[in-house]
Amino acid sequence: MSHANLIKACLAVLALAALTVGLPAAFAPATFYEDYPFFTSWVNLLPPYNEHLITDVGGLYIGFGFLFCWSLVKPSRQLILPVCIAWLIAQVLHLAFHISHLEGFTTTESVGQTLAFIVLILATMIPISILWNREV
Repeated sequence: MSHANLIKACLAVLALAALTVGLPAAFAPATFYEDYPFFTSWVNLLPPYNEHLITDVGGLYIGFGFLFCWSLVKPSRQLILPVCIAWLIAQVLHLAFHISHLEGFTTTESVGQTLAFIVLILATMIPISILWNREV
């Protein structure tokens, strides 16, 4: 697989990940709180419910999803690097929070959410490492 195709694959995964969080959080915050991800109810293990916060986070994730989609359509180092670095910062902080708040989660849930974050972090680091000293 060429570097360009690998970057596009990572951007597609990141766009999908951002939008699958952002859309339900922004437009159905109570359902997101009760049933995310995919009816497994991980979010409600971290109470209390806050519609404002969940809706705002949804908007931020939709914004990232848009930028990842834009990066797929108009790839440039000037766009991909900053959006990936910003996403990486957010996801590392997000992972750190979740690792330190595992009470109430089963072992399977704890491992599952941790692995999901690691996959997203790795998918973000691939374009960064390829583009750090290159042009698209």
